Amino acid sequence: MDVQLKRGILDACVLSSLLQEDSYGYKIIKDLDQYVKISESTLYPILRRLENAGNVSVYSAEHNGRLRKYYKITEDGINKLKEFLEEWKDMMGIYDYIQKEMSNHDKD
Repeated sequence: MDVQLKRGILDACVLSSLLQEDSYGYKIIKDLDQYVKISESTLYPILRRLENAGNVSVYSAEHNGRLRKYYKITEDGINKLKEFLEEWKDMMGIYDYIQKEMSNHDKD
């Protein structure tokens, strides 16, 4: 899969995982596990990129006597997801076209 396309999909998955509640790295990985396998070494650069873009904000809260970093989706992050869904509609149209043409080609 194209690296840029995959990056956009992973960004959208991480942002989506934050829609219902703020979360931390390990929980995000577990929440996404049934949809996409993502490692810590992949997740944390995504979270940094999303933070730098203003799509998530970060705060620390104490948990079991130590500080844990939590991520919260911002309004910009929600807008990024809306844009992703609109762009994906276009991608699905392209996918449908390619699939139709391949089916026609395979019949020949």
